[in-house]
Amino acid sequence: MSTPTSPLTHFDAQGQAHMVDVGAKPATHRIAVASGRIEMLPATLALIESGTAKKGDVLGIARIAGIMAAKKTSELIPLCHPLALTRVAIEFESASARQPGVTGIFCSTTVETVGPTGVEMEALTAVQVALLTIYDMCKAVDRGMVVHGVRVVEKRGGKAEGIT
Repeated sequence: MSTPTSPLTHFDAQGQAHMVDVGAKPATHRIAVASGRIEMLPATLALIESGTAKKGDVLGIARIAGIMAAKKTSELIPLCHPLALTRVAIEFESASARQPGVTGIFCSTTVETVGPTGVEMEALTAVQVALLTIYDMCKAVDRGMVVHGVRVVEKRGGKAEGIT
C-alpha cells in the first residue's frame, strides 16, 4: 500500500486518485450536521408556507429528496464509501428566524451511522438536494432563488470532532 505524500488523503504517493482504505479503522457511532439556506421572494415563501404551491407539499417533498440523496451519496461523489446510514433527519425553518431580514428557508440535516468513516458528505449532499428540490418546485414563480452557506456545522465520532 502506498503512503500519501500530501494531506489530501484521496491521492496515493504517485498522485493518483484512490478510495481511502478505512478497513483498519474502528467502527464508531458517527454523526454529521450540515446546514444551508435558500433565499427567495417573500411571495414564494408565502406560497410554500401556505401549502398552495402548484406542485404540492414543497417541504415534504424536499425532505424526502434530501433523505434519498444522503443514501445515494457514494453514487454521486466518486471516492465516497457506500455507508449503511442509521438515521437521516431533515429540518426546515424560516431563514428569518436565524437571520433577521433574510427571506427564505433554512435547512439542517443530521446524518448518523456506525462505521469506520464519517458522514459529512452525506449530510452536505442531503442539504444541497433538499434546497435544490425547493428551487425546482418553485422556479416557475421565482427564478431568482439563491442557495447560500451550505456547510458542515458539527461532526462527532472518529478522530476529528467538533464544529468546523
